[in-house]
Amino acid sequence: MTEKLKDDERGTLVGPLLATGWEMVEGRDAIRKTFEFKNFVEAFGWMTQVAIWAEKLNHHPEWDNVYRTVNVVLTTHDVDGLSALDVKLAGKMNSLAE
Repeated sequence: MTEKLKDDERGTLVGPLLATGWEMVEGRDAIRKTFEFKNFVEAFGWMTQVAIWAEKLNHHPEWDNVYRTVNVVLTTHDVDGLSALDVKLAGKMNSLAE
């Protein structure tokens, strides 16, 4: 079962993500990032790759897409906050966007 990140885990796990453009969402225990691509096809292709990983992890992002921009929010609804699944999916999103 997935558990909410403990305070001591947040610095270790979430801290490195904040250095890559992720930020905390005000008023929620969640992180967000905006990804920009060259065009709609690249954005949609990236979303497709992420969707496959999200299914594997059984952990799905909140996101929206307008042309070449994808806005993402990650949180684990089952624990009402951030979990290791969010950290894992955020890292995968970063690597797929490189």
